[in-house]
Parts: sequence; structure tokens; C-alpha cells
Amino acid sequence: MKKYIQNTVIALMLVTMLLAQGCTDQFEEINTDPDSPIEVPTSNMLAWCIWHTSARFYDRWFMLDEPCAFAGYVAKMSYIDEARYQFRAGVQDSNWSYIYRTLLNLRDIQARAQADNLVNMELVAKAMEVEVMQIATDRWRDIPYSDAVKLGEGVLTPTYDTQEEIYPALLALAKEVGDRFAEGGGNDDISSGDLLYGGDTDKWRRFINSLRLRMAIRISEVSPLGKQHVEELLGNPSRYPLIESNDDNAFFWWDGADNTRFEPIADAYRTRKTEFCAPDLLVDHMLERDDPRISIYFTPTPSSQTPGDPDYDDGKPLYRGYIIGASLNPPAKNYSVWGDRYGIDLGGFSPYYRAAEVYFHIAEAASLGYNTGGVTAEEAYSKGIELSMEENGVSAAEAQAYLEGAGKFGGDRKQIWYEEWVAIFKQGMEGWSLYRRTGTPENNYIAPGRANQYADHTCPPFRSPYPDKELNLNKTNNKPFRDEVKDDFWGKQMWWDTRTNVH
Repeated sequence: MKKYIQNTVIALMLVTMLLAQGCTDQFEEINTDPDSPIEVPTSNMLAWCIWHTSARFYDRWFMLDEPCAFAGYVAKMSYIDEARYQFRAGVQDSNWSYIYRTLLNLRDIQARAQADNLVNMELVAKAMEVEVMQIATDRWRDIPYSDAVKLGEGVLTPTYDTQEEIYPALLALAKEVGDRFAEGGGNDDISSGDLLYGGDTDKWRRFINSLRLRMAIRISEVSPLGKQHVEELLGNPSRYPLIESNDDNAFFWWDGADNTRFEPIADAYRTRKTEFCAPDLLVDHMLERDDPRISIYFTPTPSSQTPGDPDYDDGKPLYRGYIIGASLNPPAKNYSVWGDRYGIDLGGFSPYYRAAEVYFHIAEAASLGYNTGGVTAEEAYSKGIELSMEENGVSAAEAQAYLEGAGKFGGDRKQIWYEEWVAIFKQGMEGWSLYRRTGTPENNYIAPGRANQYADHTCPPFRSPYPDKELNLNKTNNKPFRDEVKDDFWGKQMWWDTRTNVH
């Protein structure tokens, strides 16, 4: 506010000076603020888009409170409303606006890059468009896309596209980017604005091809496009390289230097230490399998580390998860919270995509009988687990022991899905999408905190509510899609959600 007031005072002083001086051939020079450039450099816009995506789509409001709860990744000990399907209208409005604000800037970057022949800049902006709009359609299903962010063309109320239309469009865009990178990309240096990969276009190439693989697998049960894209990617790895190692992970790293650079989940935990905790679904699953990642994902309960407490046993760590969407606020000391790497470190990361996910997709493709370039389901499955263990600092010996024990592959596709669910922890949107597509984890449940209100529903939500501003300002175009929604969160399943008898 001080800045705006100061700028207003300066502007008024300049007007007074001009009135006193009369006309002058220095008008433009006098009225140009050297500290407020009219044209923002394209590299700065790219940096903003990457930062904004990481800060907004991987924070507690967009990702933790709802998607992570619906996926079985987090429970809440206080302020449990969102996990009980009581959404905040203002948050939904903000989440929607974040999507389209980012898309608007990405489209602007693409237009500038095309005009200036900045090929790498254009391709990276298109890769980010795929990332952002895949998140958007997986959250709301049917949304404005082909008609979106066209205010300059006079489009004030954009029409809606169905998810059945959006996925093929995003797959085509991802293929275009992958093909152009394969053909050499550009010569322009994007490092000054590339906060994700530091200007390494090979990593961007792997990222966009991996996004394409993710989307293709997601629609594999509902469209032949899924198999077509998967086999093209896996049948030509030299043209379409994927994220293959943890060095290629699409992680946005925060430096934790100040409150504009804190990792968003850790920032929420910093001030609300008794709000979020570990969920019973994931903790119980990992305990049952003696999964060595549990000590990285979660902290021991404070009570198990406190002499004299009933849970204390010579300091032996006890991991306990709470009910997702519970009726009551429990004693915080009795429950685990997310571990340092995932929820406490202010210099942590926001995960867009990790190598382990790629291999679970390949494993699923092999199990479906797709041509995977000779990679078997078991080989890809095992590689996915090994990469997840490595990413989390688990030794190769412990990883091998897990693969020979609880993690031994038995040829069941559900086993692939469960290991993927564990490995993509903190990727709330992807975990929720995995659940909606496959029903994993099978013991996911309706929040007991509002069981009576949602007694006619059999599973966690299908989607997020359309925001009030969209309902009001784009009512005509939105209404047919809003009419298909039930109780804000259910109604029409995602295109790729083939589950039956769920509502």
C-alpha cells in the first residue's frame, strides 16, 4: 500500500510540474518512470510463471487441504473443514484465477517468443501450459480452454471444453513440443528465466515427453489415443527421452531465505504445527509392509519420544496416522506429521514429476500388453521402487530387501498402482487422480466428520466445485456443466474415471 501511495504522490507532483511548465518536447521523458518498465522481459515472465505454478498449485490451499486429503496423503487435527468437504468459496475463486492468470502469461510468452524467434522459450512455455492445464482439467473436469484468455480478441465469457476434448489437445501440444525438441529446438538461452531446470533444454524435453506419457496412461482405458501415444513414446526413446533418473526430476526447489521463498507446505506447518498430520491410510499401509520410507515421510509421534508418556518405549519411534476428515480434534502429541523432507524444511521442494512415476507408467503399459520397447512390467516396477527409495535416501540394500519381501512383484496391476501411490507422495493432484482412475487405495473412505450429510456417497469427491465468480460472471456457458454436479464435489466422473458403482 505504501508503494502505491508513494507512486500516486509522485504522479501528482509531476502533473503539477507539467502544468507550471506548459507544453514541452520532454513530455514522454518526464512521464517515464525508470523503475516501472512498461515492457516486462520475457525471461522474467517465464520465471514468474514457474514460481507462480510452484507457489500456488503446490501450496496448502490448492493441493494439501483437498487433493492430498482425498488421495490419502494427509489428515488434519484442527481446521478439518476441507477434509470434510466444506470448501471455502474464496479459495476456489483464487485457485481458478491462478490457473487462468498463469495461462494468460504463458500464452503471452509464446506470442513474444514466436515474434522474436526464441524457439526454446516458446517450447518451454508450451510445456508449462500442458502442466498447468492438465492440473486444471483434472481438478474441475470441463473448463474453458480453446476459448480461454482471449480478452484481447473480445472474448469476455469463454465457452467450455469437455475433458474428452482437452486431453487430446494437450497430448497434441505435448507431442508438438517433443517433436520440435527432437528436431533440434532453438539456440536461445532461457537460463535467466528458467527456475525449474536452469536452462537445460534436455531436461525440459524429458519433462514434456513424461507429461505426455502420464496423460496417455491416464486415458488408456477410455481412448485408443492412450495406447497410440504410449507406444510412440516408448518405441522411440532416442526421439522421445523420458525422465529416467532422479537427477531429471521436475522439482522446484525453494531456498528458504525469506517468507517469499519458503516451501509452501513447510510455511503452513511453520505457523500451524497442530493442524496437519499423517493419515491413517498411508501410515498403516507402510507399517504393514515395513516400508523403509516411512521414517522419511513422517515423524515419530511426539508421545513416543517423551519419557513418561504411555507411548514411550525407550525412544523407539512410533508412527501413527489420524482419520481423514475426522469428527474430533485429537491430541497432537499422539500423531505423526509429515517429515522434514516433505513438510518441515523451508528449503524443500514442490514436485511436478519424478522419475519413479515414469517407470510405474511403463510397468502399467507393459501389463496392458502395450509395446514398451522390450521393458517388462516387473523390470519397470522394480526400477520405479528403486528410484523412489534412492530419492528418499534409502540404501540400495534396504531397497533390494523390500523388493524381495513385501514389494516383490506378483504380476498384479493393483500392486503397480499401490507402489505408485506411495512413491508420488506430496503430488496431491496426481495421487487424487490415481485414486479416481484406479480406486487405489481401495480402503479410502468418506470423511466421518460429515458422514450423515454424505451418507449417499460411497467414495471421496470426484472433482472440485466451480468457483462462485465463474458461476456468476460466465453463467450461461458454465450452467450446463454446473447442472451435472452433485453436492459440489460429485456428479459427473472424470472422463478417465472408469470405476462403477461409485457416487
